[in-house]
Amino acid sequence: MKIPFSLPVIDADVVNEMMDTLTNTGWLTTGPKTKALEAEIKKFTGAKETLCVNSWTSGAILIMRWFGIGPGDEVIIPSYTYSATALCVMNVGAIPVMVDVKDDFTIDPEKIKLAITARTKAIIPVDLGGWPCDYKRIYEIVNSRSVLKQFCPATERQKKLNRILVLADAAHSLGAYYEGKETGVLTDISIFSFHSVKNVTTGEGGGICLNLPKPFDNAEDVVYLRALSLNGQNKSAFDKDQIGGWKYDIIDQGMKVNMPDLCAAVGLAQIRKYRSTLLPERKRIFDFYTAALSVFDWAIIPTYEMGKTVSSYHLYLLRIKGINEEQRNHMIDVISKANVGVNVHYTPMPLLTLFKNRGYRMADYPKTFELYQNEITLPVYNGLTEEQLKRVVAVVVKAYNSLF
Repeated sequence: MKIPFSLPVIDADVVNEMMDTLTNTGWLTTGPKTKALEAEIKKFTGAKETLCVNSWTSGAILIMRWFGIGPGDEVIIPSYTYSATALCVMNVGAIPVMVDVKDDFTIDPEKIKLAITARTKAIIPVDLGGWPCDYKRIYEIVNSRSVLKQFCPATERQKKLNRILVLADAAHSLGAYYEGKETGVLTDISIFSFHSVKNVTTGEGGGICLNLPKPFDNAEDVVYLRALSLNGQNKSAFDKDQIGGWKYDIIDQGMKVNMPDLCAAVGLAQIRKYRSTLLPERKRIFDFYTAALSVFDWAIIPTYEMGKTVSSYHLYLLRIKGINEEQRNHMIDVISKANVGVNVHYTPMPLLTLFKNRGYRMADYPKTFELYQNEITLPVYNGLTEEQLKRVVAVVVKAYNSLF
C-alpha cells in the first residue's frame, strides 16, 4: 500500500467548475471565477476586502511595495518557516530579521520585542502548520509606547498607520481560529496560500485579506492593489471587455501577479465546501493520529486545539522525544522504504546556503533547531482512509523501534 504525503482534492465539483470556466465563461485569465473566489474568501473570513494573486510570495511582495518597504528597512520574521517568508522581504531590498520560536512552532513575541529597531517596518508572524500565533501579545508589543516612539515612517502609508505593520503569513491557516476570531481578520493584512499542497488549492495562488484600521479605506486600497497586481493598470482585461471599458491608465510601476480564472475555478469548488466537508475530515485525521500516538511516551503531539484557538489542521508536526537529527533522518528512511510519504517542515533557514552566506547562524536560534531535529510531518489530506491512517501509525512506530 503506497500512501503519498499529499494529494489535492480533484473531484467532480472541481471538474465541473473547471469545465464551466472552459466552456461557458469565455475567460481564462482574471475574470468572473477569480472575482467569485475573492467573494467566497471575504465571506468565509469576514475580511474587509480580498484580492487573489498568483502566489503567497507575490502577494507579500505586493503588500510590502504598497507599504513602501525597501532598502535599509527591517522586517521581523521567525527563523522556523519556509524560505518564502524571508525571500519576499529580500526581494524588495529589505533585511529579514530572524527571531526564534516557541514550543508550538510560532514566533516568540518576546524575541520580537528584543529585535525591534527604528528601522523595523513590519512583522510577519507565521501560523506554522495552521496553528495561529499569539497575536494578542504581538499587538501589545507593537502598540506599546516605547515601540511606537521608535517607529520612523518614511512614506505616506507608513505615516497613516503610524506603527509597525503586522502582516500575517497565514499560508497554512485558512479556517483556523485565534481566541474565537477567524484567521484572515487577526492582523492588518493576512495572506493565505493556495499552493497545491494547501487545504484549499488553486494549483498556485494566494489570497490577500485587508483589515486595515482607520483612517485607511480598505475598499480604496484594494482597488489600488488590484491595479498594482496588473502591471499598474487600473482595469483588468475583464473590466476592459465591458461596454465602454476599453480606456485604461497605468497608475504606478506595478507587477504581473494576478490570479487566472483557470486557477480560481479549482479553489472556488473547494472553498464552497471547505467548512462543511473538507475541514472536518482533516480534523478527523488529526484526532486519529493523536489518539493512536498518545499511548507512546516518545511521541510529542502537536498543539491544534486550545480553548477558542483552533488549528486549520494543515500539518501534523509530530516530534519524537529524545532523538537527534541523524536518528530522525533514519526514521524517515525506514518510513519511506515502507512506501509511506512523510516530510520535514522545515529545514530552518539558517541551515540553508543562501542564508548561511548572509551571516545567519543556527546557534542563534536554539529552539528552532530543537524542534527541527526531531520533527516528522505525517500525511494529512482529504481522502485518507482509516486503513491508511493505521498503516501510517504502524510504520512510524516500526521506524522508532528500529532505532534501538
